[in-house]
Amino acid sequence: MIDFRCVFFLNGILLSGLALTMFIPLLAELIFYRTDNSLGFITSIFICGFFGSALALANRPQAKIVLGMREAFLMTAFSWIVLSLFAGLPFYCIDAKFSFINAWFESVSSLTTTGATVLTDLDCTSKGLLLWRALLQWLGGTGIVVMAMTIFPTLRIGGMQLFRSEFSDRSEKILPRLSQIVTGILSIYILFTAVCGFLLWWVGMSVFDAICHAMSTVSTGGLSTKDASIGFYDNPLIEIIIMVFMILGGSTLILYIKLWNGDAKALRRDSQLKAYLGVLLVASLIVTFWQWLINNFDFITSLRRGTFITISTITTTGFITSDYGQWGAFYGTFFFILGMIGGCTGSTTGGIKIFRFQVLFALTKSHLLQLRRPHGVYVPTYQDYKISDAVAFSVFTFITLYCFCLVLLALALSGMGLDFVTSLSGSAACLSNTGLGLGKLIGPHTSFATLADGPKLVMMVGMILGRLELLTILVLFMPSFWRD
Repeated sequence: MIDFRCVFFLNGILLSGLALTMFIPLLAELIFYRTDNSLGFITSIFICGFFGSALALANRPQAKIVLGMREAFLMTAFSWIVLSLFAGLPFYCIDAKFSFINAWFESVSSLTTTGATVLTDLDCTSKGLLLWRALLQWLGGTGIVVMAMTIFPTLRIGGMQLFRSEFSDRSEKILPRLSQIVTGILSIYILFTAVCGFLLWWVGMSVFDAICHAMSTVSTGGLSTKDASIGFYDNPLIEIIIMVFMILGGSTLILYIKLWNGDAKALRRDSQLKAYLGVLLVASLIVTFWQWLINNFDFITSLRRGTFITISTITTTGFITSDYGQWGAFYGTFFFILGMIGGCTGSTTGGIKIFRFQVLFALTKSHLLQLRRPHGVYVPTYQDYKISDAVAFSVFTFITLYCFCLVLLALALSGMGLDFVTSLSGSAACLSNTGLGLGKLIGPHTSFATLADGPKLVMMVGMILGRLELLTILVLFMPSFWRD
């Protein structure tokens, strides 16, 4: 029998923590900006704190909490849905133009680090709200890394059980190592954010913009404090710093824990990191030379623009420096594909992830060799580990479901009156958590504000599905999940 009490209790604890986090933008409004927006944050803190405390107190367990497989699935799925619902309260309470759906959309986009926004005229938007959505991105990035490296392998989501051997023993008991893993990940995450923020301030950003962009960069969320995104600053040093930390945010953070502990060879041994950097390099060169030779930009401009938008797309960050929608049809198609590839496992990025393509390539190569020499023995491996049938099936299942959900979301958006380009790019932008769409409605320099409530709800479903690796949500719709 499913223990709902522990699920409700833990969600109550998380809601209480979310309420405490709201004090940060509240204090910023009271101390630095002294606007009337503080009342909206106070109201949000009261509502979120009340429901969080009520859930926690009413469902306080008598014994030690032990999450089984089904409780872990429920906890993971419900926490992101519930947190995003309450995280939208400040938007709804402060900005009179925000409907409930818009507020929920903004919070879902922020927590899932998608970067799609319904906010316009950011220069006139409350600083507290801009700080709040930057915090949501940062918290969402932390949450997905912790789940990817500790919870998802145990739940066997999309082949992630392959990574249990990297940081855990081969039993089901991951809890003895959990605190060490979480502490290490948070330490690296905080360090990257602090260094990124300091460097951005040092090269010309204001303190406020540096803090918000640092959280948005390391979390690969991509929400800026400016309508023109990073293009507003037109500063090569700012772009270089952000590119470096987007790459770091898109790599496996647990590698840097190993590096910190003296394992300097960890980076060189990791085949996923090599493939990730290789894809970044090749894709950046393709875009650069295409702009230089075909679009007749000068080489330095082509290199600067092409490298930045390529890194931003593959890491599913979504920062832009110029409107790539005006560069030609090739770029829209190319970035559409890059966004679905995504970064590394155990990173803050979305997308399918590099390691799944590596597993798929190894399996395909083994199968082709077997066809060539039927009596030979070809064992597909990943980083010297044999790829088991269970992992292979998980990866194939994930990629198949990813494509199926992409088509289903696009059909749903088309059924609500959106054109083909908007429907397909919008579903991909949300499912891969890039936030970068195509077309006049959701292009690089437009917001999602003009969309009706129906398409926004569909896109929110896509964001959460993509952030939670699909299977965490889809398994809840199986009747057998609920039977004892």
